[in-house]
Amino acid sequence: MNSSTDTSKIPVKNIYYMLAYAWDHPHESRMIDVYGEDEKDIINLLSKILILKVKSLIKRGLYKEYTPVRVESGVIRGKVLFKESIERFSYKKGKMHIKHEEFTDDILHNQLIKATLLRLSMYEHLENEHYEDLKRMLMYFRSISRIELKLKFFNQVTLHRNNQHYRFILNICQFISENVLLHEGAKESAFNDFSRDHMKMARLFENFVKNFYRREHPGSNARSETLDWGAIGEKNEYLPLMHTDISMIVENQKYIIDTKFYQHGLLEFKGKEIIRSGHLYQLYAYLENDRRRRNGNKAVGILLYPRVYQSFNFNYEIQDFHMKICSVDLAENWRDIESRLKSILSKP
Repeated sequence: MNSSTDTSKIPVKNIYYMLAYAWDHPHESRMIDVYGEDEKDIINLLSKILILKVKSLIKRGLYKEYTPVRVESGVIRGKVLFKESIERFSYKKGKMHIKHEEFTDDILHNQLIKATLLRLSMYEHLENEHYEDLKRMLMYFRSISRIELKLKFFNQVTLHRNNQHYRFILNICQFISENVLLHEGAKESAFNDFSRDHMKMARLFENFVKNFYRREHPGSNARSETLDWGAIGEKNEYLPLMHTDISMIVENQKYIIDTKFYQHGLLEFKGKEIIRSGHLYQLYAYLENDRRRRNGNKAVGILLYPRVYQSFNFNYEIQDFHMKICSVDLAENWRDIESRLKSILSKP
């Protein structure tokens, strides 16, 4: 049995589904056909989704906010800035420096969307139909200031009840800003294939599984949890932190799930494949410390690996703990992936 994971063989659509769940927008996964043909690459797929969402945004009207404006004007409104007016002799021109608030759509939310559309328009492998759509849409952003597409700006955006419809759009924009790179002096941008980045894919897989179970079992409170060692000593700060990937309770049974995005989930030893001992030790430590904290109540431990065109499922009773070591085939149809994740929580 070959238990390796070749991320290049994961269908583009499935990466999008995982992103939609990881961003906590699973309903957006319905925007593409589960059974349709796969896309050229994730950037072209996200471009198609972004175009549809921005078209809807334009019909609805771009979100506006009051922003502070400082101008020299002959019409007094807002607060008069006497110091600036005197220093610059504005009064001799019959004007004053004033500060007021203006209700405008030229705000960071829309500036980031415009910057993303411009970045996409320079993507060398963009489908021609998407390129034409982008050019038409940019006409609606003529009054929006052009800014550099930098990650730090996404952290400055404020979202609330009145502009929640921007969240998914900005998730896509941030992904594009991180993965469609414009090199200095270049007229075209290139895709940094994040699916080949182990850390990014591991984080995506963990967040996808966590939010999938959170949506599938609303009362489970699926989350990462910090466990303590129960250690007694003078230098406990030297002990490593113990964080579970996913802890949740379903039908009065607690589960601790450790997601492992490894190219080779099982190790080859003397001509056969075996489970990684380090992963078992780690899961056992979680279960034992959780039992101590919960006065003997035992959780079920699960090691979950992504696979491509392969799957495995092992069940063990180890030191009175029930442990599952299993995989989910990310090359399967999305409906089969959903069914597989649901079945993992079923009784052995």
